[in-house]
Amino acid sequence: MCGIVGYIGHREAYPIIIKGLERLEYRGYDSAGVALFDGNQINLSKTKGKVSDLKKKSTENISVKGNLGIGHTRWATHGVPNDVNSHPHYSNSGDLVIIHNGIIENYESIKTELINRGYTFQSDTDTEVLINLIEEVQKKEQVKLGKAVQLALNEVVGAYAIAVFDIKKPDEIVVAKLGSPLAIGVGEDEFFIASDASPFIEFTNNAIYLEDEEMAIIRLGKEIKLRKIKNDAVAYPNVLELQMNLEEIEKGGYDHFMLKEIYEQPRAILDTYRGRLLAEKGLIKMAGIDQHLDKFLNANRIIIVACGTSWHAGLVAEYIFEDLARIPVEVEYASEFRYRNPIITDKDVLIAISQSGETADTLAAIKLAKENGAFVFGVCNVVGSTIARETHAGAYTHAGPEIGVASTKAFTTQITVLTLIALKLAQEKGSMSKEKLDEFLTELEYIPTKVEVALKSNDAIEKIAAVYKDSPNCLYLGRGYNFPVALEGALKLKEISYIHAEGYPAAEMKHGPIALIDEHMPVIVIATSRGHYEKVVSNIQEIKSRKGKIIAIVTAGDEQVKALADYVIEVPDTLEALTPLLTTIPLQLLSYHIALMRGCNVDQPRNLAKSVTVE
Repeated sequence: MCGIVGYIGHREAYPIIIKGLERLEYRGYDSAGVALFDGNQINLSKTKGKVSDLKKKSTENISVKGNLGIGHTRWATHGVPNDVNSHPHYSNSGDLVIIHNGIIENYESIKTELINRGYTFQSDTDTEVLINLIEEVQKKEQVKLGKAVQLALNEVVGAYAIAVFDIKKPDEIVVAKLGSPLAIGVGEDEFFIASDASPFIEFTNNAIYLEDEEMAIIRLGKEIKLRKIKNDAVAYPNVLELQMNLEEIEKGGYDHFMLKEIYEQPRAILDTYRGRLLAEKGLIKMAGIDQHLDKFLNANRIIIVACGTSWHAGLVAEYIFEDLARIPVEVEYASEFRYRNPIITDKDVLIAISQSGETADTLAAIKLAKENGAFVFGVCNVVGSTIARETHAGAYTHAGPEIGVASTKAFTTQITVLTLIALKLAQEKGSMSKEKLDEFLTELEYIPTKVEVALKSNDAIEKIAAVYKDSPNCLYLGRGYNFPVALEGALKLKEISYIHAEGYPAAEMKHGPIALIDEHMPVIVIATSRGHYEKVVSNIQEIKSRKGKIIAIVTAGDEQVKALADYVIEVPDTLEALTPLLTTIPLQLLSYHIALMRGCNVDQPRNLAKSVTVE
């Protein structure tokens, strides 16, 4: 949940590191720091706040020269966000410097032992403990830095992606990974280190992604040396060619990444089904499903595990799988699934959903499922991510980089992939007619165009946002396929505007939430003409009779709800199972505009990080 960047080579390190930190700021933004070696000494600058604060402080207070450096943008775990707790951290001698993404669970016992040996600590962090443990091992065992890192990591419990260098060896950086992601960019006589590839994409498209419990010794003029941390076995790097381009990680004229990513959804959905959906032939081609079709067709049930927005996509998938493919589905929070001693068998298929492919709880659920013999299928966005490597098979969403912390196009592209899987299984099982399948395939092909139509409501939504921007609470209601969309809409509002919001099945309103409704309570109701329409109209009438303020998402041309609601936002008509791909669009825009009007940072909401790599 922190961002790390490093460079060693022939260029000036500082501009590369600062630009890289700006691109990784979605991973953590409560403090930041940089350490540079100028040939004589380490120049360290770190501060509470944003990378922009670090840039100002660094240029004013330190030399920013040097071809070796590491930088960090933090999401606090141990110790409050302040200058002292910011990374990088020195060892007691001042020779070793570290940056760290992750959490060392047994740091307190290690810290106590180091204090007994004469070490002192300036910060409250587990990271300062780790760098001093490495120094103690280096001194005690009389070993080089790489070996000291390896031995020290065998004593710690937790998760980490680290980069360490020694002032006495300015041509070397040592990196290691367990749980938290780490990529090494390989250039001509230069190397880049980062939490993902975005900091170095304009310099090289060749990257090595470390596996869990691997470390690398990166030295100028030499091949990268990879070792297994546990047993010191030699590992061999797999250099991947990156498909990312620079334009994808820039704002492209939009004010915020979130807005850009909302408007990218027509293309993202198209890219998700491109090559997979062959409507004119009545076919769906998905290699990850085709190669393991028997696992799905013979499964007793499908278990979907995910967190946050991905969990909401899983809830939509539960409706789709059970409705179309007639396979029992359970949707679980990954964070709860891993701890409740679930019953898993070799007749189960587990689908793990994660935008980043690095979500710690979801990875733990994958491990548990594999240990119990289940077949594990991953749905993620990031090529080469841990989930992509740890699952038996999977499907990428091909959404392109999502920088805004609040997921938007991740949600719709995950639903698109899961819909394709459900239709493929329905076709193979014969649980839906050819005519119905053809109708679905054709309608899914039209969805990007219909999303474009839904986006045209932006100006009207902005006016609604101005009316309700100061509301302290908000209720979202939906039924059937759109109940998860109500949950997702409420989550978006909470995440970026800090307004308390709850999503409910519309029928459950009478079992408690109706007590909250008065003339000050805005209620967003998803009331499309497909599925449970008359029931939702009844719920709207119940809200209206209690003077609640109604914002309704309706099918274009609706008149009945329009007569009842204070405001209506229209979306194009489509099949009921595909309505979440359209109804979520106005909810994303509403959250965006409300947050903007409240002066919130929509791309970097407080206390949140994009990639949750710790529990």
